[in-house]
Amino acid sequence: MTTNLEWNPLLLDQLELHWTYALRPRLEGLSDDEYLWEPAPGAWSIRPRGACTSPAPIGRGPFERDDAPDDPSPAPVTTIAWRLAHITVEVMAMRSASHFGREAAHHESWTYAGTAVEGLAQLDQEYAVWRDGVRGLGEEGLTRPCGPAEGPFAEAPLAALVLHIHREVIHHGAEIALLRDLYPHAHRRGCSDPADSGKDS
Repeated sequence: MTTNLEWNPLLLDQLELHWTYALRPRLEGLSDDEYLWEPAPGAWSIRPRGACTSPAPIGRGPFERDDAPDDPSPAPVTTIAWRLAHITVEVMAMRSASHFGREAAHHESWTYAGTAVEGLAQLDQEYAVWRDGVRGLGEEGLTRPCGPAEGPFAEAPLAALVLHIHREVIHHGAEIALLRDLYPHAHRRGCSDPADSGKDS
């Protein structure tokens, strides 16, 4: 029977194994066309400033991210670019800023990436910051309360937040992988792009 179980390496393995052998390899070779492909009419994406049609686009710099003051119902389908940005900013960068000393980050003021190469570079950077931050918690740090940055979950242990973040990366990563699977089928010779349906011919 194991008596000296260490949870920090187990939590890191949960993310690192998925990242190394499942998610990150699926992102290799991502083209700009795939990155910005709109799989359904009204999809949310990353667009040149002034080109968004969503109610309240966010971000600074030459590109903005589609957004709204409240969660639309039904929720819009989002592009790979939008989903990568969500993982990068809300899931990792903002949490690293709250708990691991990263400089302040916020989805409303983020400089969003207009190309796949830039988007993946941002993702890789924030993954490394989060991973190293979790490793630096050791065992004792996982039991520390999350604090006011996590609102109603302020008293929850940081281990609970780590588990939540890793679930977010895994499930949004699976969504991105599915969009990559769909992309070549939607662009076979003779197939129309679903985002074009309903447009004037």
